[in-house]
This record gives sequence, structure tokens and C-alpha cells, in this order.
Amino acid sequence: MELTQLEIEGAWLAKSKVWTDERGTFREWFRHQDLVHLTGFNFEVAQGNISVSGRGVIRGIHYSLAPGGQAKWVTCVNGSIIDIIVDIRPKSPTYGKYISIEMQAGDGLALLIGSGLGHAFISLEEKTMISYLLTSPYSPEWEHEINPFDTEISIAWPSQVTNIVLSEKDKNAPSLSDARVAGKLP
Repeated sequence: MELTQLEIEGAWLAKSKVWTDERGTFREWFRHQDLVHLTGFNFEVAQGNISVSGRGVIRGIHYSLAPGGQAKWVTCVNGSIIDIIVDIRPKSPTYGKYISIEMQAGDGLALLIGSGLGHAFISLEEKTMISYLLTSPYSPEWEHEINPFDTEISIAWPSQVTNIVLSEKDKNAPSLSDARVAGKLP
């Protein structure tokens, strides 16, 4: 596995080899030892999730304020997405900035999204499936969201996707500024 640190501290892009033969493909998408060796981060898995989304579904911007933080390891196992990582740490030099990475099934990519970063994605195809590992379990009292259309962040969502689908929670999520004023940022 190759790991490349991205422009926001705590965000890494992983590239794993994909083996293909007449049976299909095989990929080793997570290896704890490599992650610790290459990043110094001891990613202890506490929960694993899978989400399936239709074309145009946006999930996020989500984050957790769980004690000890919550990091994510994300990969696309079917379909394709544009994954968004947002720096929501007020004291960070990249506060309010975001990174977008296109991922598709079979490309060998995964993202490490460190604690204190917001996460969102848009599904580019029907039945897009995302698998992600978390360092702390889901706890509703610690989970928060920022509106994915917040003008302060100004995410450039793809123009080719015109039928956007959001949950009520994400539609009604506060702006980054409002979350900061409310004391609900890391």
C-alpha cells in the first residue's frame, strides 16, 4: 500500500494494488501495520459500515466529537463517488478548506480521514457502495453535521449530477460559522 499525505493535515490517500484474473479482482484495502508505519497513526477499528446510495445522493458533511475523536478509512466498492474532506478545526491553517477525490470501484483507492475533519460524498452512479471503518462507534450524542451547500466552504459539487438527494438532517444542518459559534467544532 502506498500512502500520500494530502493538503489537509490528517488526510491521506491510500493506493493498493488490484489483482485481476479470469475470476475477477482481489485487493487488500486495509492493513493496520502499514498505516501505523507510514503515518504514525494507530488506527484501531471500533466499527465498520457500508452505505449504498443512488446517483445524486449527498451524505454529509458529517463529523463526530466523540471523546478520543473519530477517524475514518473509506473506500468505494461499487459505483463511484466524489469524496470530500473538510477541515473543520478552527485552529488549523486550512480551516474551512476542502479536498475532493474521485473514487470508483476497482481503482484501489482509500482515504484516511483523521479526527477533527468533516466528511461528505456524492454518489455518481446508482447502487454506489461505500465501505468505511471507524475508530469510535457511532454515538448519536456526539455526531454532528454541516450543510453541504454552505457558501463559506463552497464545495464545487459536480455539475453533471442534477438530481441531488439529501437527508432532512443534512438539508437543515448549520453552516460552518454557526457550528463554530455554537461550540460544536473540534
